Amino acid sequence: MFPSHRPRRLRTTPAMRRLVAETEVRPSQLVLPAFVKEGAREPVEIASMPGVFQHSRDSLRKAAVEAVEAGVGGIMLFGVPAERDAVGSGATDPDGILNAALADLRSELGDTTVLMSDCCLDEFTDHGHCGVLAADGTVDNDATLEVYGEMAVAQARAGAHLVGPSGMMDGQVGFIRNALDEAGFTDTGILAYTAKYSSALYGPFRDAVESQLKGDRKTYQQDPANVRESLRELALDLAEGADVVMVKPALPYLDVLRQVADASDVPVAAYQISGEYAMVEAAAANGWIERERTVLELLTSIRRAGADIVLTYWAAEAATWLDR
Repeated sequence: MFPSHRPRRLRTTPAMRRLVAETEVRPSQLVLPAFVKEGAREPVEIASMPGVFQHSRDSLRKAAVEAVEAGVGGIMLFGVPAERDAVGSGATDPDGILNAALADLRSELGDTTVLMSDCCLDEFTDHGHCGVLAADGTVDNDATLEVYGEMAVAQARAGAHLVGPSGMMDGQVGFIRNALDEAGFTDTGILAYTAKYSSALYGPFRDAVESQLKGDRKTYQQDPANVRESLRELALDLAEGADVVMVKPALPYLDVLRQVADASDVPVAAYQISGEYAMVEAAAANGWIERERTVLELLTSIRRAGADIVLTYWAAEAATWLDR
């Protein structure tokens, strides 16, 4: 007449639930994506991402120091240049906003955190695509690799510990690895955007970087319908020398994340992207959900699916919650 098994015994108190928790989220597992805008004198809040800012170089230093003091494991930096051109020349300029800001942070923080840099051209091109365009308007894969190699070396020279090629060009990891090694940056790692899907959830990010994109990126980002394709990309990135692999977005692709984590022999990251952030912030602002509980639940789900590292715009704030 009575249950012979009572799993609820292990849920009776907060202390009991903490003791038997199977998945943990720690500040050191979180990475804060940050935006720095050329010529900015003060931080400007991004309308579609409340609480996230386009930073000036000075305010970026302050935000980065605060994040590191909160315990976050790393910072991923994106640049917003004042001028753009067809080949994204600001990306390889040692004095360009992204490289200058990287140098600022490396000088300020040294090796106390992991500095990561977006190694992609979309912020720097006047057409908004992630690569150099061919005469017919398509993205020229191999010409783009040449620029990625130059960009990665410039970022390593500026102080990046990990460069993050996010453009989904074929062969990008191997090409960048060779470029870094030939330039003497054998210790600079590569965070490979292994499974980056053509998602509808990137809109707020494009506001953040003032993207000039017209059209879409479906010829190089992955089709949301596909999983095997991600495992093929994983095998290629590992063979080319990726030090960390990543799935992006996070929440809509937890099944992909699980399969990548099961197959990878290097650390696995997931990027909780701008649209994921914006949806939660909008629902919380309307009183429809509990903000802190929701954020922590989502971070836990990403960790549970297999991510060793989570890139999230809540990184610095969540770090303070986790240390309570």
